[in-house]
Amino acid sequence: MDRSDVAEVLDKPISRELLASSIPARLAYTAVDGDPRVVPVAFHWSGEQLLVFTVPTAAKVRALRENPRVAITIDTQEQWPPRVLLVRGAASLEPVDGVPDEYIEASRKVTPAKVFEDWEAGVRGLYDRMVRITIEPDWAKLLDFETTIPKAVEDLIHAKTTQR
Repeated sequence: MDRSDVAEVLDKPISRELLASSIPARLAYTAVDGDPRVVPVAFHWSGEQLLVFTVPTAAKVRALRENPRVAITIDTQEQWPPRVLLVRGAASLEPVDGVPDEYIEASRKVTPAKVFEDWEAGVRGLYDRMVRITIEPDWAKLLDFETTIPKAVEDLIHAKTTQR
């Protein structure tokens, strides 16, 4: 998928809504033992990249150094039809001092307002360094189950309609 196709998917209104939502992303990667892992993460959308932050000793840091390929989903479950944004890309890792503002903003989306101030103070007191994980999307698909559906379902519909 070329960059303009990816940008087109990510710029759709539903994609923009999901990228700005308080829904945690689910980050999938291959662990160092070769098994898949999926973890929920707060994320910041820069307009071109997904930013995720973690502590330097997190298992995903070591795994992403060995294999930077990731997949991400941001999806709704509470409404019908569901909306699903699927993204694939390569992750790059950058150690950073302190707690980056993007991490605070990403966390603000998923942390209840009534505990956010105490949470932020705790995080700033705990983390001397973090790792910025920058995910450069190189593939994206939006499934809204009204205008877009999974490829396998598209193929099935096509096969059924051409049989008639």
